[in-house]
Amino acid sequence: MIQYFKIVDQHTIAVDKPDAGTWVNVLPPLRQEEFSELSQALMIPLDFLKDSLDIDERSRYETEKNVKLIVIKTPTENNSFNDSDAFYITIPICIILTGQQVVTVNSFENEAIKKFLNSFQNRQPDKPNMMVLKIFEKITMNFQDHLKEINQRRNMLEQKLYASIRNEELLQLMRIQKSLVYFITALRSNELLMMKLARTGFLHLDSTEKDFLDDLIIETSQALETANTYTNILSSTLDAFASIISNNQNEVLKRLSTITIFLSIPVLIASIYGMNVPLPFQHSPYAFWMPVILSFLVLAFVMFNYIRRTKR
Repeated sequence: MIQYFKIVDQHTIAVDKPDAGTWVNVLPPLRQEEFSELSQALMIPLDFLKDSLDIDERSRYETEKNVKLIVIKTPTENNSFNDSDAFYITIPICIILTGQQVVTVNSFENEAIKKFLNSFQNRQPDKPNMMVLKIFEKITMNFQDHLKEINQRRNMLEQKLYASIRNEELLQLMRIQKSLVYFITALRSNELLMMKLARTGFLHLDSTEKDFLDDLIIETSQALETANTYTNILSSTLDAFASIISNNQNEVLKRLSTITIFLSIPVLIASIYGMNVPLPFQHSPYAFWMPVILSFLVLAFVMFNYIRRTKR
């Protein structure tokens, strides 16, 4: 699906064709026919439009036939039905500058483009560089928001793990850890892209745009540092709680073994008195109660000594 937006009297309106100063947004479902038509209409290399389909595409930029391509990674929720997959993954967004239009191509719907659309009426289509930087800003904010959500979810799972001997919470934490791995890889790639754009003249930025890009680099570095910190905390937490769960299981097994030993005492006495040989007091009317009372007395003595030793 292809959307065309234009600013008229400070209002964002949808138009039918890509005029000068139009923002072209390509959303899923993506069809080959639409790619071909858009490529011919705006003189965009077809490969530039298809690069977003590769979910493993790295952040980069290149130029072909006076058309500029910028690929940057953004986070999105993982809709996989596999319970062991990460909660969040990262996907590429292709930003294409034709000279008259700004084209964004998304293989998945994402919050960064939605936020940019909501603030598009405040943009200046005659300054495409600033529009690109504003998309960068929304992507960085999107990373920061998801990192906060991940940290809150991690804290909730840790609270549940304190008295738990199950593996469910640990599996949830492992999914968070996988999400952070995606984030760290994408943020590092985005940071290198922004630093390279600031160092080279690919976008021909003016002083204001350079200052804004420098601020974005700092924010991206902070998000990367935060993701690394959360990863280190989570790794330590997983190791600690794995030991706690193992200790809890050992404690349960210890109690079960103690109960088994206690129960074996009356069983031993009953087995001895149940032998098919002549036994003392076997003809007594109290022949049944004597081993029962003896079993309880010995069991009480053993339990008393065990409890006294454990309290020391």
